[in-house]
Amino acid sequence: MPRKPLSPWRFVFVFGVVSLLADVVYEGARSIVGPYLGALGAGAVLVGVITGAGEAVALVGRLLAGPLADRTRAYWPITIGGYTLTVAAVPLLGFTHTLAPAAGLVIAERAGKAVRSPAKDVLISHAASAVGRGRGFAVHEALDQVGALVGPLAVAGLLVLTAGDYRPVFWVLAVPGVAVLILLARLRIRMPDPSVYEKPSSEPDAPRLPRAFWSYLLFAVTTTLGGTGFALLGFHLADRQVLAPASIPVVYAAAMVSDAVAALVTGWLYDRIGARVLVAVPLLSALVPPLAFQHTAGAAVAGAVVWGAVLGVQESTLRATVADLVPVARRGTAYGVFAAGVGMATFAGSALLALLYSRSLTAVVSVTAGIQLLALLLLVGHQLRKRM
Repeated sequence: MPRKPLSPWRFVFVFGVVSLLADVVYEGARSIVGPYLGALGAGAVLVGVITGAGEAVALVGRLLAGPLADRTRAYWPITIGGYTLTVAAVPLLGFTHTLAPAAGLVIAERAGKAVRSPAKDVLISHAASAVGRGRGFAVHEALDQVGALVGPLAVAGLLVLTAGDYRPVFWVLAVPGVAVLILLARLRIRMPDPSVYEKPSSEPDAPRLPRAFWSYLLFAVTTTLGGTGFALLGFHLADRQVLAPASIPVVYAAAMVSDAVAALVTGWLYDRIGARVLVAVPLLSALVPPLAFQHTAGAAVAGAVVWGAVLGVQESTLRATVADLVPVARRGTAYGVFAAGVGMATFAGSALLALLYSRSLTAVVSVTAGIQLLALLLLVGHQLRKRM
């Protein structure tokens, strides 16, 4: 007797658990990849080159994986293939003894994320359409962040148990990795075609991405360009001795809690008032530098918490909006382009603000405010064009 299909909320929740477990694997691994490559003989520059190459593959790969998912409609196989590559690459790092294979596996892990991300977002968007796109992506993001928090903390504990030996830590991460693949297999069996959650659209399939998507992408890229990364915040906290180094990971953990809460709140609001809730992104982003780059612990921690809130909105509600702008047949392509654009803006923005930080904190605050004002105007323009 066939089993009853999953409810859309159950589908979103189980997929969130998949992402949680996968984050335990790869976020846990990423927290020690730098020191591990160093132990294998890599210098600081080579570590930067290897990890930078991985991020480049993650960006370019999404531009290829998105259209491929749309052309083949093989959303499940592509998603499962991407997760398999990630959860296999991480434990295999524990069997490396030289730099070249370790570097290859680090890049392979990022390639797995590139392969699966557009197809995964399409699958989630179908179920989220039945429960509210904002809330659906928000719940998924909140669960995802639990894994991002648990993974590095678990790795820290394992390193204590192994007296600093990295290899057994990578091996242990195979356990949540196997759980990821089991859950994905069960999810596919129960719900082989999640598109049934979504009401059929009366809009004809467009050969190109709609103009509304491109104007929205311009807003998202601009607000991301003017955003501060935690690496710079953490550097400031340590360099200016605002906090003890051991306290900085705790601040990051607090930011991850803020991420999850902001995702849930803005997701709920998005389903009620639409994309207007996204004004929170440039407004909050403009607040981060004047708070986080202070020399008092209270203001700096507040800035980090605000940064976490911005990240939560970006990772949930910004993604939910894409599904409302693009027809189903082009959604994988849209998610690939969107992720690549925002990712490149993240790198460019990090470099820009780091350069400004080395010269003047006032410049960081001023430039960030100017970019976020432009982003706010672009969002208003996008909303006006949609209504015309």
